[in-house]
Amino acid sequence: MDDTGTVIIDELSVPIVLAPMAGGPSTPELTAAVSAAGGLGLLAAGYLSAADTAARLAATRELTTAPFGINLFTPGPPTPPDAFADYLAELGATHELGTPKYDADDWDAKLDLLVAAPVAVVTCTFGCPTAEEVARLRAAGSEVWVTVTSAAEARIAAEAGADVLIAQGAEAGGHRATFVDKVADDSTDPLGLLSLLQVVSATVGLPIVAAGGISTGAGIAATLAAGAAAAQLGTAFLRCPEAGTNPVHRAALGAATPTMLTRAFTGRRARGLRNRFMDEHSATAPVAYPEIHFATAPLRAAARAAGNPEEVNLWAGQTHTLTSELPAGELVHALASDTKTALKRALSRRIQDC
Repeated sequence: MDDTGTVIIDELSVPIVLAPMAGGPSTPELTAAVSAAGGLGLLAAGYLSAADTAARLAATRELTTAPFGINLFTPGPPTPPDAFADYLAELGATHELGTPKYDADDWDAKLDLLVAAPVAVVTCTFGCPTAEEVARLRAAGSEVWVTVTSAAEARIAAEAGADVLIAQGAEAGGHRATFVDKVADDSTDPLGLLSLLQVVSATVGLPIVAAGGISTGAGIAATLAAGAAAAQLGTAFLRCPEAGTNPVHRAALGAATPTMLTRAFTGRRARGLRNRFMDEHSATAPVAYPEIHFATAPLRAAARAAGNPEEVNLWAGQTHTLTSELPAGELVHALASDTKTALKRALSRRIQDC
């Protein structure tokens, strides 16, 4: 946020933010293409070391002079081994597993990197940085955006000094951004995007980026009408040629497979295309992230190498059947045009009804 109180989303020519999509799909080429087209590209730093993150930042800067951002995974506490021992025994009976371990995702080193070489926006998922960490990033010249899934999380982020909130509805593909993943929450449906936008808007006065199940211009228009400053899209870009989406994942997106939430692959709830592994193990998967993520890494790698979509995480939002294979820049322009058309149509209908 600058001295006038303006945030970068107010200056974008297109109200589209690229979701970061860690684990492969995020690339410097995809990030740069979205920013160059007038949106805001976000680069995923999740699962990367600080050194690898620095290399990807440098590569992105080589590709575009437009503003872009980066996403960090806010680390949580480690999980006691006895909490996931039974699950590992279940999986180990039929699969080769890796070593479960706790990893803070190089959090401190990444913060140091971004203070030394700031980007326009730093977004955070899985939790909220401390007020001191937010202040550090802002002093370096970055806006800090925090992903939230409830009014309570929105209040925490606002109190920490966040510039913008990313409201992630239940429709979103990939990991739920909840600050604390709890089994007790499973009995309550997570808020859908429209409900969440209303709840968060009534709770804090910060600008909001809408995320979750948005794949069309009409979807973007709907979130803008509901008060969002921009829409964040991830699944919509998975089939773009610039994305590093694995071939097994890319091919599966075109099918009308339903999605579901599961902890089976990583120990944290995430939405993906339903497959055999999810059906067999979701009921017993514990809350244990990132320990389960590391334990299942070999079986997921083996499934990708074998072209087997039944034993790999195929993260996708609920509108995955609406994705296309357009280059990212063309997709941004097409979505922007469709958004304008949808807004004009809605306004025209409203005026006629008056």
